[in-house]
Amino acid sequence: MDEQLIKTVNKLQDAFSTVGVHNPVDLPQIVVIGSQSSGKSSVLENVVGRDFLPRGTGIVTRRPLILQLINRAATAPVKEDDSEKKGEENPNEWGEFLHIPGKKFFNFDEIRDEIVNDTEKKTGKNLGISPVPINLRIFSPNVLTLTLVDLPGLTKVPVGDQPKDIERQIREMILTYINKPNAIILAVTAANTDLANSDGLKLAREVDPEGTRTIGVLTKVDLMDKGTDVIDILAGRVIPLRLGYVPVVNRGQKDIETKRSIRSALDNEREFFESHSSYQNKAQYCGTAFLARKLNVLLMHHIKITLPEIKAKISAALAKNLSELEQLGDPISDGAGQAANATLGIITEFCANFRSALEGQSTDLSTFELSGGARISFVFHEIFTNGIKAIDPLEFVKDTEIRTALYNSSGSSPSLFVATNAFETIVRKQIKRLEDPSLKCVAMTYDELVRIVNQLLNKPSFKRFPQLRDQFNTVVITYLKNAMIPTNKLVQDMVAMEQCYINTAHPDFINGQRAIAVVNDRLHPPKPNQPGQPPNGRPSISLNERSLDDEMNLPKDNGFFGSFWQGGKKKRHATMEPPPPVLKASGTLSEREQHENEVIKLLIQSYFNIVKRTTIDMVPKSIMLKLVIHAREGLQRELLKELYNPEALNDLLKESEATVARRTECRKMIEALKKADSIVSSV
Repeated sequence: MDEQLIKTVNKLQDAFSTVGVHNPVDLPQIVVIGSQSSGKSSVLENVVGRDFLPRGTGIVTRRPLILQLINRAATAPVKEDDSEKKGEENPNEWGEFLHIPGKKFFNFDEIRDEIVNDTEKKTGKNLGISPVPINLRIFSPNVLTLTLVDLPGLTKVPVGDQPKDIERQIREMILTYINKPNAIILAVTAANTDLANSDGLKLAREVDPEGTRTIGVLTKVDLMDKGTDVIDILAGRVIPLRLGYVPVVNRGQKDIETKRSIRSALDNEREFFESHSSYQNKAQYCGTAFLARKLNVLLMHHIKITLPEIKAKISAALAKNLSELEQLGDPISDGAGQAANATLGIITEFCANFRSALEGQSTDLSTFELSGGARISFVFHEIFTNGIKAIDPLEFVKDTEIRTALYNSSGSSPSLFVATNAFETIVRKQIKRLEDPSLKCVAMTYDELVRIVNQLLNKPSFKRFPQLRDQFNTVVITYLKNAMIPTNKLVQDMVAMEQCYINTAHPDFINGQRAIAVVNDRLHPPKPNQPGQPPNGRPSISLNERSLDDEMNLPKDNGFFGSFWQGGKKKRHATMEPPPPVLKASGTLSEREQHENEVIKLLIQSYFNIVKRTTIDMVPKSIMLKLVIHAREGLQRELLKELYNPEALNDLLKESEATVARRTECRKMIEALKKADSIVSSV
């Protein structure tokens, strides 16, 4: 039953081999890592008992090798000689490559050649690497059922014509395998080097800091200096690992050149540990045979624990890919009828989604941010309203301007009362300031409509047809821009309406008499009655009390123009000089001028606030009528008119390369997941 579990995982690996590195399910497997020349290949060959891996200098393993070892009882008698040494074929041992189905390689030299050839097909001959794995299955009565992944050795400096970033590429490839929680890391380190400098252990510690799923393998134990050993490492006193360390002895370079058989090398390994003074008491926990048994037990235990999770992940991934394939749809045939129906369906769906987004009836309402019509409402009632309210009615209105307007409006005859013309002139100038924020409100509403359109155009149906998406975008944006013209015109006309007719009869407007009274009370607050004064607290003045001489002796500031002139304080001269070409009010205000200025300011404030309330109410209504409702009601008709052209439909519905590739990937993934689902269901 235990070996059956490993075979099940092997079948799952085969099932997912067609999807490359995008395997959605984290399968339990033993990943072999280590620096170059640390002895990884020799360890694997010792576990298999056959010499079958490429050898040489530099990076030899340039693609991940998924090695599935399957224990199979011998069916044919074989002499007990070193048949593999002579290159003879053993009918009980053979290898199979997943990319060459049905072909059995009984000669392990041919297996090595095929690994080299298939590697060069993907990576070329420049010693580059590729993440696409090679799946090799070896059947033998001399192996324990195991699944191992051999990865390129960690390197520091590129050699020859290797890519300059070869170190980064190898590191990233290794991390993609060992980052997965279900991976058991087999970190191979040469025992005759400092363990603290082990590249494999360093990388393993990054993803497994507690050392719960890392096994250390110490190679070249026989090459250590005399009097040294790895006992402290095995006891966990150097760099502890929960799964411990296993020391092994591999064939040396001379053994490989003389083609010493692995069986002989394993016998030599056993003799080394049994005869060595440091290891003879622990010989049963050393060597390749113990390593294979330990890996077999660990892998089976790991599979038992993770199998329920694997089943759940396969089911979830299958449902997700089926849903995505449904969204991608079937390829559009060349028939005009199918293209027309597809286009009509896309237009109808787009317009329905557009209306739903505006009305807040979308099926995918967000709970994290405002969207669609809610953002337009925010523009109207927060940004625009607060912007209009923030406009100061008296900003840019100086006392000198009011003063000048008052005298200009009275003409050649000095006025006795506050001039209406001066008030209207100034208030019209202030009302004009409302036009700019109103037009900005139109622009912001347009931007929000474009935002809705862009969100809808990012849906899968438009990613599938990029030309149709571009045409949709062009038609809709042109339609909205055309709608902006009458919208801006209406808003400008509304401001012009307010300017052209100043309705001083508005019930909320403070009239002139009330304004004068308010200013009088503000400038001359009532005092307690004094003897000889009328009840209103102000002394009565007789018109005949002053003589002409008295009036002539009054300061110049009390004249009608008061201190209008810059030289108001200068001494009188008997000679009269003509007025200057340009007259400006720059002197201090007389009491009368100050009074009139305050009245005008009060009137401007009162009327401008009325206009602001009207603008806040009417501008959003105008935008809704001419832009938002216009787009909501007329967009579908415009799209049909511009896009529903039978002659151009086939070009518009040409699928993107990404969509075609993704549909192919989805189908491959679904096929693999269905096969995987049937495999795990049988367990």
